[in-house]
Amino acid sequence: MIVNPFIAVENCKDEIKYYQKVFGGEIAILRKQGEEVLNADLHVEGATLKFADTQAAKPVMKGDYVRVFLKIETEEAFQRIYGEFATGGTINSEAYEAPFNGLLGIVTDRNGVCWVLSYYQS
Repeated sequence: MIVNPFIAVENCKDEIKYYQKVFGGEIAILRKQGEEVLNADLHVEGATLKFADTQAAKPVMKGDYVRVFLKIETEEAFQRIYGEFATGGTINSEAYEAPFNGLLGIVTDRNGVCWVLSYYQS
């Protein structure tokens, strides 16, 4: 299992550059809509910080801008973890087939921790 911070920011296009200035590293733009950057990664010293524009991540309120991103190794484990968090929690985004050939779902668990769950098919 791989855990990465998932940080929602207003104006991802500019803010990813700010974090690059702070941490160094290389930016990888993952998704754009016109000139707007919706998703980007910042690769720093073997770690990946994941960023999303608020229009893509849709945080409920300011302060709900940091989430835990889990890259899960099997579809079975993805479904199990998704189901466990959904029980007693809140589904923010139903699990769906994502454009990266895998599954993605966003669930806030019973303790208020928001998880971005992903499974990448090989």
